Amino acid sequence: MKKILAIIGARPQFIKHAPIEIAFKGKAELVSIHTGQHYDHNMSQIFFDELGMRAPKYMLQVGSHSHGIQTGKMMIEIEKIVLEEKPAAILVYGDTNSTLAGALIGSKLHIPIIHIEAGLRSFNKTMPEEINRILTDHVSAMLFVPTQNAIDNLTKEGVIENIFLTGDVMKDMVNIVKGKNILGRNEDSETYYYATIHRPYNTDEKERLAYILSIFNELPYQVKFPAHPRTRHKMKAFGLDESQYSNVIFCEPFSYFDNMKQLANARALITDSGGMQKEAYWMKRKCITIRTETEWIETQHDGWNTLMFDDLSNLGEIIETSSENWKADLYGEGNASDEIVKLIIADI
Repeated sequence: MKKILAIIGARPQFIKHAPIEIAFKGKAELVSIHTGQHYDHNMSQIFFDELGMRAPKYMLQVGSHSHGIQTGKMMIEIEKIVLEEKPAAILVYGDTNSTLAGALIGSKLHIPIIHIEAGLRSFNKTMPEEINRILTDHVSAMLFVPTQNAIDNLTKEGVIENIFLTGDVMKDMVNIVKGKNILGRNEDSETYYYATIHRPYNTDEKERLAYILSIFNELPYQVKFPAHPRTRHKMKAFGLDESQYSNVIFCEPFSYFDNMKQLANARALITDSGGMQKEAYWMKRKCITIRTETEWIETQHDGWNTLMFDDLSNLGEIIETSSENWKADLYGEGNASDEIVKLIIADI
């Protein structure tokens, strides 16, 4: 069997990799590298435990650094592994520094790059993720996209070959979760909003983070906020004590399955994440995205996802507005992984 090197390193990539790993079983030798971009137990190891994923062959444990140092350290180690393993292709997901590091090494060593979740654009180049995804798309040999809009984005940039519209592998994962019957009602079902806020522009300045938390404190229902370790560190550094925000339930990050159950039981989601905008939609939960843009523009139809940023004063009103015309097939039917693996095997 052909050997494919898969590079993962952050929470969203573990979720995307799980159904791909299942689909590859018996069809190719899939060798995984975990860069260690996310290394906290609840952000990393617990995903492998819950999702039944094989332990990665390589654990780089790069950890937190500036973007340049982190990406450079990954590239040094990935290059050594690629030269030793001699894969037929390198598989990368999404838009993280791990993705860019793998794509650059593969392109330099003339190893074909397979990019899952290609073609997405926020059109905000101040986001590191935007740079990562653009560069990765332009050196990839196979580009698997979740939407027609992603194809249009690539076409405008002159990328027109070997693009495959397959749907979204994260929907495959949601279907797997639903099949496990773990999304039953909590005791506090629909009595809280669920919030995930972690991006630097929302957490790295005291005034901004304090503003968001003050808005949470004024909402008509409590806000359950599993604070990212980095966010908690910032709160402590800024002197923002959790006791100041009686309407906010601060808690540790949940495991993947528990995270999905919390979302399924919430009244709505407040987030600056990318993937959770889709997960909220698939769970029929309204989403408020604390960003100026979204790659997942399709989730905005009929008010399912609303962008807010500078002025959050009417967040409480908007989040309680009902949404209709939910589309069951948004981002595919949930069989993207099988389709992607079939196309990869046929090509390599």
